[in-house]
Amino acid sequence: MSVDWRPRRAALVVNTRSRSGERLYPRALTQLRDLGVPVVASYAVPEPARLAQTVREALCGNPDLIILGGGDGSVSCVVDLLAGQDTVLAVLPLGTGNDFARTLGIPFDLRHACELIVHGKIVDVDLGLVGQDYYVNAASVGLGVAVSRALTPALKQRLGAAAYPAAAVRAFLRHEPFRATLTFPAGDQPPATFDRLLQVAVGNGRFHGGGMVVAPSAGIDDGTLDVYALELGARRDLARLARYFKTGEFIRSECVSHFRTRAVRLETDPPLPINVDGEVVGRTPQTFSLAPNALKVLVPMESVAAEYHAALDRPYTGRD
Repeated sequence: MSVDWRPRRAALVVNTRSRSGERLYPRALTQLRDLGVPVVASYAVPEPARLAQTVREALCGNPDLIILGGGDGSVSCVVDLLAGQDTVLAVLPLGTGNDFARTLGIPFDLRHACELIVHGKIVDVDLGLVGQDYYVNAASVGLGVAVSRALTPALKQRLGAAAYPAAAVRAFLRHEPFRATLTFPAGDQPPATFDRLLQVAVGNGRFHGGGMVVAPSAGIDDGTLDVYALELGARRDLARLARYFKTGEFIRSECVSHFRTRAVRLETDPPLPINVDGEVVGRTPQTFSLAPNALKVLVPMESVAAEYHAALDRPYTGRD
């Protein structure tokens, strides 16, 4: 597929409950049309629960481009409809963390994000799977769920990305450790059991939690999941460790175990809820797997986060 591809029919869908969605929706529509993007349908969605249904409705108009305005939760809830399809996704980062956009180098500035739709290139990226549900950044149990619950809309509106560390502090003070066993269906890692864990995260992309790096080598086009298990240690040790979450170097700590794999089965005692791209979805036990090259996305020409695998007739169309 040529990098100078241009859409013939585009649909704009904006989650107006995202941090900047309501304020920037009219401006986004105007800027896209001024740039010559053929927006044939546009939707301002005030209820996030209706995003997937709205995108499904938009797809009935046979667009070759869905422009989605919102944060990571918005992206995660609609990728099931786009995985394995020819329709391309463009993201306007209007949320709080915007980790998917951060991973791909999509600019946070609205004007530049709109211009990308005219001047960008198409890549295909891996998606993670929680059971049969796709996700883009990371899934986690433990502390990540507590952080997600502490991230109230009011806190995100007031603090923006700084809401993540503020919520993490609140969550950590109340969090109880748990026991977990990790097994690897492909046999690419030995089984591991842990007695006192704070968190297990299964990363597909590079960033999660508002700019934290899953692991130094993590990428969204590398054909693997990055899994880490964070054990409970002394508070002073964890406080020192926190400074390395922005680089991913925390995985080198003695209280962190890191695995690269195509799939992992996670069992916890007690069973725990699962945080998927900032939303609490399902409970353990659960299997996490990888869908390679499953989603076509527009990114800046200079982005090196992913490439288009032209040798493939089409992206991944099944589930492991």
